[in-house]
Amino acid sequence: MGSKSVVDMIQASSGVHFSGFHVNGQVNGLEPRAVKETTSASEEIQRQPFVIGVAGGAASGKTTVCDMIIQQLHDQRVVLVNQDSFYHSLTEEELARVHEYNFDHPDAFDTEHLLSCMEKLRQGEAVDIPKYDFKTYKSSVFRRVNPTDVIILEGILLFHDPRVRKLMNMKIFVCTDADVRLARRIRRDTVENGRDIGTVLDQYSKFVKPAFDDFILPTKKYADIIIPRGGDNHVAIDLIVQHICTKLGQHDLCKIYPNLYVIQSTFQIRGMHTLIRDSQTTKHDFVFYSDRLIRLVVEHGLGHLPFTEKQVTTPTGCVYSGVDFCKRLCGVSVIRSGESMENALRACCKGIKIGKILIHREGDNGQQLIYEKLPNDISERHVLLLDPILGTGNSAVQAINLLISKGVPEGNIVFLNLISAPQGVHVVCRRFPRMKIVTSEIENGLNEEFRVIPGMGEFGDRYFGTDDD
Repeated sequence: MGSKSVVDMIQASSGVHFSGFHVNGQVNGLEPRAVKETTSASEEIQRQPFVIGVAGGAASGKTTVCDMIIQQLHDQRVVLVNQDSFYHSLTEEELARVHEYNFDHPDAFDTEHLLSCMEKLRQGEAVDIPKYDFKTYKSSVFRRVNPTDVIILEGILLFHDPRVRKLMNMKIFVCTDADVRLARRIRRDTVENGRDIGTVLDQYSKFVKPAFDDFILPTKKYADIIIPRGGDNHVAIDLIVQHICTKLGQHDLCKIYPNLYVIQSTFQIRGMHTLIRDSQTTKHDFVFYSDRLIRLVVEHGLGHLPFTEKQVTTPTGCVYSGVDFCKRLCGVSVIRSGESMENALRACCKGIKIGKILIHREGDNGQQLIYEKLPNDISERHVLLLDPILGTGNSAVQAINLLISKGVPEGNIVFLNLISAPQGVHVVCRRFPRMKIVTSEIENGLNEEFRVIPGMGEFGDRYFGTDDD
């Protein structure tokens, strides 16, 4: 794609209104400065991962709990960050008296480094996490951790520092009997870390148990969830994973606007987004994967239409209690990009009527004229409004106002799109609180040219093969 401005794109495309169009430097009355501020806030909202803190005594089963959570969150990107990675490297003087060093004291950890790494991950930046060597007592190598959906922090003293606690969306304390923890610690330190049992027992009585009583156990009160028996408590872990999945399925904007619905992301959906966003993707692949995503959005949108209960008799002679689909339905595509969504709608709703709206820019004075061809009885129907990209919200507002002027109740409109900029969501949801928006992803925001970022370029050009590049 070239670097032409949005205005140039519009003027070069027979007056068709593309997502991201701005009028006289404003977006529906928002000053450019306000738009940039909203973009910044929206980027922060969008990039915030879900942070889970898992604390508890040494050898209580924290790592097992973390592994089980990660295994069940198979459709999400999850990274595990161990507090043990942030032990201070010992000085030569401390190494000479290593058996007197208390590794279970809060001062043994480089909490500032932990906070720095977490802040970068929360801002969508990759970080290098140190790897602590318990034989040399130094951090000599690092592992690269990329931005992710879920961060699991694990460590004995995670809840001790209030700054670390503040980072967490969920705090879990793993509670295991002291004798079990001691037996596990003996096995781990002798087999994995090469220590003799006498040293392990001496360290336990001198440092581990007092530290647990003084620093770790008191932080149990900060936990949102306490898991008895650690990794053996499958019921508790299943409930935790269900709660996490519910939270991950809600974008922060969904908590602000109850009429906004973002379909739950999976690796399949993220993979298709990766392909259609790639500037090197061929037209054939762009159309193929766009159609797949559009079909998912359409199916999700249809789920928000009213239904009636219906009973049918199956071939076995049994009665099945189900539902009957909404009969009074039509689609309306915003020309030109919206026409790409029509095939998916027809595939889902046999014989559905589809109207069209063209939003046209006349001259350079910013005036817009709307041309439409809609079913005569549209006021009596539920309407699925089709436009793959919600940018500034300007074209969406024009289209929705037209439908309402034709007698369509606001609550009968479901707006379907592939990606939505937070600015457009704010504009449309505030203006039409009874209308529903269904989208597959929320974008970071708009750039100085009011184009959706990261975006996927001019959708209509790429889909219909009219991109000059």
